[in-house]
Amino acid sequence: MIVWILSIAVALILLIMLGLALFTAWTAHQVETNMPPRGKFIDIDGVRLHYIDKGNGPPLVLIHGLAGQVLNFTHSLLGRLSRDFRVIILDRPGSGYSLRPDETLVPLTAQARIVSHFCQALGLERPVIVGHSLGGAIALALALDHPGQVGALALIAPVTHQPESVPPPFDGLVIGSPLVRRLIAWTVATPLAIANRERALTTLFGLQPVPEDFATRGGGLLSLRPPAFIGASMDVTAAEADLVAMPARYKDLTMPIGILYGTDDRILDPALHAQGFVAKVPGTELEMIEGAGHMLLISSADQVAAFVARIAHRAAATDAPLAPVG
Repeated sequence: MIVWILSIAVALILLIMLGLALFTAWTAHQVETNMPPRGKFIDIDGVRLHYIDKGNGPPLVLIHGLAGQVLNFTHSLLGRLSRDFRVIILDRPGSGYSLRPDETLVPLTAQARIVSHFCQALGLERPVIVGHSLGGAIALALALDHPGQVGALALIAPVTHQPESVPPPFDGLVIGSPLVRRLIAWTVATPLAIANRERALTTLFGLQPVPEDFATRGGGLLSLRPPAFIGASMDVTAAEADLVAMPARYKDLTMPIGILYGTDDRILDPALHAQGFVAKVPGTELEMIEGAGHMLLISSADQVAAFVARIAHRAAATDAPLAPVG
């Protein structure tokens, strides 16, 4: 009797998991059919990267944050910046439509190396690197390890130090086992993301309204695909070691740097990541937007565009790198 009950329970669990997997696969197919890649592809060090290249003028390279992709920038910011600049936005390895062949490309320093080789392949000379959130940390890693390739840093709500804890709505991404990560990605991750959508977006945007078209024009739906969950989980799990080590090296940064933060950021603490960075690199330009949340690149696009342009003009006016601080 007990064996029969256990067999029924196992069969039900397997049936539920199969149903979840089928729902996840169907959802991913629908998203990819209706939101195909909008840019070009290039192979860098065995990694197939998806990127958008628009406009003319001094080059800007835009790096998105955790669980993001190029549409985070194209929603509101690309049109503003491409009037005066050549704007290149890439899906980081394992994000959007860029692939990540193995876990050796997870650390921030490894992703920074890929971005460095990407810039070389496109013939970009000392572009301004614009990084949002975790993309800001990768921009900093790029500047630390490849300083000659960075004209300036324009950091939007960046991660600059190791947070005390992983902020919601990203805390569910902390999964150490690759097998468990894939199992969750193909079963419960997608339905849970759909169920928790409103709460997650409220946390991301704070007091500012969530655009009605964020799911499509802003790329929100792309995060429902299993590869997006897997890539984001790998990013957040592996970032700690680099974030612990990097702050001690900030004093070596010599290029113009600016940081833009919202006072109502509910993802990252401006006191730690903005003021904490400025304390280590006093020459940094810091601007705060009153009442703004974490998704400044969408909700405060005019201010972000003006900020990036100001840092770019500062870089152009700088005949030589700034003297090291400290």
